[in-house]
Amino acid sequence: MDPAGSPEKLAQVLEGTGYLADEGVATAAFLALRMRRPLFCEGEPGTGKTSLAMALAESLGMPLIRLQCHEGIDAAQALYEWDFPRQLLHLRALEAAEGGRLDVDTAEQSLYTERFLLARPLLRALNSAPCVLLVDEIDRADDEFEAFLLQLLDENAVSIPEYGEVRAEVPPLVILTSNRTREVHDALKRRCLYHWLEHPDLSREVAILRSRIPGIGERLATQVAEAVQRLRAMELLKPPGVAEALDWAQALRALGRDELDAAAAATTLGAVLKYSEDLDRVRARLDALLA
Repeated sequence: MDPAGSPEKLAQVLEGTGYLADEGVATAAFLALRMRRPLFCEGEPGTGKTSLAMALAESLGMPLIRLQCHEGIDAAQALYEWDFPRQLLHLRALEAAEGGRLDVDTAEQSLYTERFLLARPLLRALNSAPCVLLVDEIDRADDEFEAFLLQLLDENAVSIPEYGEVRAEVPPLVILTSNRTREVHDALKRRCLYHWLEHPDLSREVAILRSRIPGIGERLATQVAEAVQRLRAMELLKPPGVAEALDWAQALRALGRDELDAAAAATTLGAVLKYSEDLDRVRARLDALLA
């Protein structure tokens, strides 16, 4: 089966990896593949943005190359660095071989070759294509780094001043994610297809739990999914995502529980809530949570 034959076929192969894509996600991913365009996935934490890239790589049989963005990330961390210690050793070896009579121009040319180039995720993606390149949490990076990405998204190529241009023979499938901690500039978004990911509805969350946790009973999966849906409706500092729902269900299973009651919930809330203020707020309303 051609996984890119239709959104429905792509959804089927993604399901084989444990990722249950709704129609909107499957269509967005299909169009990114068919049109060879980057896909910009935005949404609350825990809605499956990063997992989508991982599932696409697995289902399409491509390597996944991940660039985790953070404040202050720059080209040296994302694209390349020169291996300065090896370059220095090389110069000393050349000097010894030439008896101290080193031709400066020749020596300089020999330093900036692939031998001394340390490829970081973006450069590895261009050299490894076809692959899936995940640029994760681009909203954590700054404006300058966004601008730096534009050539790669436009041309599937980057320029290294001392080395030249590196261009992918086959464009990587680029997935960018954002938790919307800040607005990403229009110049970056214009180069991408866009999809907003919502938390799954109840039936799909139950299906995800049953797919990802073999042997979990339908009753426990439904109870956990219902409780997580209620938690998301509360005013919490960090509402739980699908990952937390999975952690909670696995914690309950590890304790030998086959249903979620007040006692089990009280002792395992740390699997699904990550702030003490949220824990206090929910413990005071356990009856409403499990109603």
